[in-house]
Amino acid sequence: MNIYAIGDVIEVVDYITGEKTMVPLAGPANKQGRIVANNIAGKVKEYKGTQGTSIAKVFDLTVANTGVNEKTLNRLEKKYKKDYLISIIQVNSSVGYYPGAMPMTIKLIYDLEGRILGSQIVGYKGVDKRIDVIASVIRLNGTVYDLTELELAYAPPYSSAKDPVNMIGFVAENQLEGLIDVVLCRELEELDRENTVILGVLSEEELQIGSIEGSINIPLEKLRDRLDELDKEKLYITYCAVGLRGYIAARILMQHGFKVKNLAGGFNMYKKFHFKHDEIISSSDDIIEFNDSGVSKIQHKRTGEVYKLNACGLSCPGPIIKVSEKLKTLNEGDRLEVISTDPGFMNDIKSWCKNTGNTLISAEKIDDKYVAIIEKGNKFKKESMEEMAPIKDGKNLIIFSGDLDKAIASFIIANGARAMGKEVTMFFTFWGLNIIKKETHVKTKKDFMAKMFSKMMAKNSKKLGLSKMNMAGIGPKLIRKVMKDKNIQSLEELIDEAMKSGVRMVACQMSMDVMGVAAEELLDGVEIGGVATMLDASDESNMSLFI
Repeated sequence: MNIYAIGDVIEVVDYITGEKTMVPLAGPANKQGRIVANNIAGKVKEYKGTQGTSIAKVFDLTVANTGVNEKTLNRLEKKYKKDYLISIIQVNSSVGYYPGAMPMTIKLIYDLEGRILGSQIVGYKGVDKRIDVIASVIRLNGTVYDLTELELAYAPPYSSAKDPVNMIGFVAENQLEGLIDVVLCRELEELDRENTVILGVLSEEELQIGSIEGSINIPLEKLRDRLDELDKEKLYITYCAVGLRGYIAARILMQHGFKVKNLAGGFNMYKKFHFKHDEIISSSDDIIEFNDSGVSKIQHKRTGEVYKLNACGLSCPGPIIKVSEKLKTLNEGDRLEVISTDPGFMNDIKSWCKNTGNTLISAEKIDDKYVAIIEKGNKFKKESMEEMAPIKDGKNLIIFSGDLDKAIASFIIANGARAMGKEVTMFFTFWGLNIIKKETHVKTKKDFMAKMFSKMMAKNSKKLGLSKMNMAGIGPKLIRKVMKDKNIQSLEELIDEAMKSGVRMVACQMSMDVMGVAAEELLDGVEIGGVATMLDASDESNMSLFI
């Protein structure tokens, strides 16, 4: 044989399906050239096929593929769940506490025996590494089980202890072994809504960003206590932000006899599936007119000064709190340019502006930073808030627990609510009183029982234990170290932040009497009240939490 055909325009064999195809890629073409040279030189080599591993940069995104995609399988008349399965995850390129972690979405396609057929990945960083690893496993005829066992390089700047490739393997393994069944976003519209309930397990803060239309929501931590509200005759589709808590919720329900599927990719994937580009970024819900080119006719003319705020390194709700504090010092019409490294900041700032009556002029990603421009006030509102009936939108928190983790969560919620301009009352009762004690010891006269309680109770917020994994006091120290390493405010800083922002703190008089806590032991600024005080605050609120 003296004629050889190689390169972009030749017919090759698809490595996955065995079908004849054409794949114009430089990598395979160069390998074909080497094989031809070997054959010409008398060293017989065979080209084993092309699997189509490719990658492209689309603005700041990286898109990669290896093996076959669903379009190819459908063209070959292969059916989803009959011939192949799909797993989808949304993970970070590296650990979240190290600066620079960016999200990526991985889709894995595999047959019913676990053999990997293909994968597609979209993300910002580390996409090339992950697609190459999966491509290598495919080339070696590997399975999803091989992905779970791969030992890949780990250090915080580059990956996580369980690499995204391991994670997609774990998810696929769970599906193959029947631990969970999933539903894709495209399948939601095909469901029988009469006999199906879409159940979100989002937190209250996440609900401010949005939820699936027609769904109900029970926060994951409350799900076990509210199982009696659910109907076992119906199918439940669980979802959270990215899928993990949805999976946990599904497992809880399955263990109690419910029929459940988890939404692959969670609400973030749902938002991408139903994405609509916002032509106007104002938080106003008013009708906006557009010109023929599709650009808003409203001109964002600056009337005030421009200020800058660097919120880099702060995790949620740090950037939002800093924005709220800074805006309080600005005049109506002034603008604030905020720079953050928190990937969730883009969505959070949109919801925050909508709930606080400020205008989001722009929000974009520049290199590895997120930049938002906010104008104080909203000149596009057609109805004055003064003409509307007063809205009771305060937040009422009843703090019963004296655990460190629950105290931190309580003050994060309180500070977040204050940052959105809400009135917040925190009512401390029983063990919760330990949170608001002074750090320095105060001498007071107490009877025998009061002295006994004092010895058994935590002296102040720095002596609180954990509700789980306390480990004889080691757990709280570890939590505090992790928070410090991740640049998250300590409990004491959160308490100070709440005091400065105007959070109302009330100590229960009855609990103080029972627990032997004197007024002199409490932090300055803490009020003393009873159940009537708490109920009055509840009447002025649209949310009461018992923690």
